[in-house]
Amino acid sequence: MLNIEKVDTGNKEQVRRFVQLPYRIYADCPQWVPPLDIDAYNQLNRKKHPFHEHSDVDFFLAVRDGRDVGRIAVIENKPFNQYHDEKTANFYLFDCEDDLEAATALFNVCFEWVKSRGLDLVVGPKGLGPLDGYGVLVFGQEHRQTMTMLSYNHAYYQQLIEAQGFEKEVDFVSCYLPADKFKMPERVQKIAERVMQRGHLDVKRFKNKKELISWAPRIGKAYNDAFVNNWEYYPLTQREIDFVVENIMTVADHRLIKIIVHGEDVVGFLFAFHDVSTALQRARGKLFPFGLIDLLLEMKRTNSVAVNGMGILPEFQGHGGNALLYYAMGRTLLEFSQFVHVEMTQVAETAEQMRADLKNLNGVEYKNYRVYRKKI
Repeated sequence: MLNIEKVDTGNKEQVRRFVQLPYRIYADCPQWVPPLDIDAYNQLNRKKHPFHEHSDVDFFLAVRDGRDVGRIAVIENKPFNQYHDEKTANFYLFDCEDDLEAATALFNVCFEWVKSRGLDLVVGPKGLGPLDGYGVLVFGQEHRQTMTMLSYNHAYYQQLIEAQGFEKEVDFVSCYLPADKFKMPERVQKIAERVMQRGHLDVKRFKNKKELISWAPRIGKAYNDAFVNNWEYYPLTQREIDFVVENIMTVADHRLIKIIVHGEDVVGFLFAFHDVSTALQRARGKLFPFGLIDLLLEMKRTNSVAVNGMGILPEFQGHGGNALLYYAMGRTLLEFSQFVHVEMTQVAETAEQMRADLKNLNGVEYKNYRVYRKKI
């Protein structure tokens, strides 16, 4: 018998079941990287996660004969709807065995939740904040998940979701740039050098982690403002900005965070991180007692770096800012001899210029994440 249970987020055992379910679904999957427990449990913590301060989220489990076989979260992002004048809901954290009946039951509860609130569109997977990766992986399952900020799923997820009547909203493509084939186009280099000579814009390099953290408030403001024209944008609260920046700073290497400055103002940024996915797999969600040490050692061993966050304020686009970002990325790749390749994560297919630029840099598209939509 199949039942759908609403998770009581005040019940530790129900929360544990929701968080731990993917460990069984991906038990034999070498590509899956478990999230850190602190991050996974925070999403269900209505007191700690800032998203819960302004919007509504409920979590559901599919249970067959006493055994958890699927899960889903359904979200009403109120600031997003107010900003875009929409009545949209999101689904997120969908995981399920290859069980169409269970998936259908989970989505039916999701749809009823949406209709009860007077909403008329469901989009997803889309999470509680900008650090939650978008979409379902529809191409590239053979590659390991490179960051917990991105998602991974079995290939059959696409069929389970499309069977519910969902259609494509937008694709996000990830590319990798092999170090031995990386080539900075002469045009990009000349533009970047010309911009820096004029003194209008410059690349800020941080001396140490302490200096990077001192710039955090300005970086957070630029992060909130840079994506104002993107489809997923909504104005973040100060608590959300602080939450994003704190998470970034926790795992950041000051040498891999580059910002574009106009005077003392941050107008662009590029966030790159050591790929420590193998250490995260070994940690199985636990930082202590040994996970943190292994993670720090993996930062020195890994041969990959992931760029997950790249943007420039709209008013500085087309004025050499983009070229400066690519220039900074190129210097990063060349200066760190340990890296074999750089991954550019989740570039929207609508970002045509960036997609073209990555191809000019000899980038290879090797993962595709799809966001879906369904009218209710």
